[in-house]
Amino acid sequence: MSRKNRAEAVSGWLFTAPTIIVLGLFLAVPVLMALWVSVSDWHGVGSPFSSDVSFVGGQNYAKILAGGGLDEQNFGTALRNNLWYVVFVVPLQTAVALGLALLVNGRALRGRGFFRTAFYFPSVTSSVAITVLWLFLFSSTGAVNKIISWVGINGPNWFNEPTGLFHLGAGNPPAVLADHTMLGISWWDWTAGPSVAMTAFILLAVFTTSGTFMLLFLAALQNLSPDVDEAAMIDGAGSWTRFWQVTLPQLRPTLFTVLTLGLIGTWQVFDQIYTGTKGAPANTTLTPAFLSYQTAFGPNQQWGAGAAIAFILFAIIVVFTLLQRWALRERPVSRRRMRWIEKGTTR
Repeated sequence: MSRKNRAEAVSGWLFTAPTIIVLGLFLAVPVLMALWVSVSDWHGVGSPFSSDVSFVGGQNYAKILAGGGLDEQNFGTALRNNLWYVVFVVPLQTAVALGLALLVNGRALRGRGFFRTAFYFPSVTSSVAITVLWLFLFSSTGAVNKIISWVGINGPNWFNEPTGLFHLGAGNPPAVLADHTMLGISWWDWTAGPSVAMTAFILLAVFTTSGTFMLLFLAALQNLSPDVDEAAMIDGAGSWTRFWQVTLPQLRPTLFTVLTLGLIGTWQVFDQIYTGTKGAPANTTLTPAFLSYQTAFGPNQQWGAGAAIAFILFAIIVVFTLLQRWALRERPVSRRRMRWIEKGTTR
């Protein structure tokens, strides 16, 4: 390496050193400390690196994943709740965000600036404030039940109803589902769907996050070249066909970003649960993120188990992100489809 290149390398390291030091102190070091806590018997008193703190290996993880007690059951319940939350929120918020972006991107819409601001406003409002508002709206005498009563529907007591959506009005569970368990939860409970209380949080998430993702889709739509869409229109393609065959494929990178951010955010839901229900009713709004906090900072001060839940949640997020990346990867065009395309272009 020449003296000039060496000087440039030193200068680069000097410029990046403040960022590296800050990230190391406030990101890498806490993560490594939490990793040690997850494999130790530290109970929150004194230093986690003191001599009276012992290494316990995977005991904290085993207690959560296969302990057979309340810890496993609570984690299984939280995982089930969050899984249904992800299944409903991610597709809904993505579809709503894309629909809003197409709406405010239309040239025929007047006052587009106003509608863009209005749709984005819930995303910049305090989540705690919106959660408190949601508690009033979805109370037994709230505005939501009042509105649906106009069409003859008697609304539930939303945040006090633990019944799963798919089990509303269901009778006794089949033996094959009731007698088998996973993570301390019967298969019947796994298939219950989100509870009525969790459904209110699902609507809250869609309401507060769609505006942010709308901006991402809107930026992508404004960067698309109109030539391809005009060519498809000249070939006789309708608006619906142009959307599915022309517009949506060009939005693949943005769609991947939106789905990834949505997936990560929905697995980390905490503040709404902490402000709203704290896992009630009957733990049907309990999430792994809140369970990690509750386990570590609760009366029993199980810091090792709380840290273990956090790292299990991290692993879940990584796995789902990789699966999503694989599902949305660029696929080569098959020979059959190429022949069909060439046949269509030669007509």
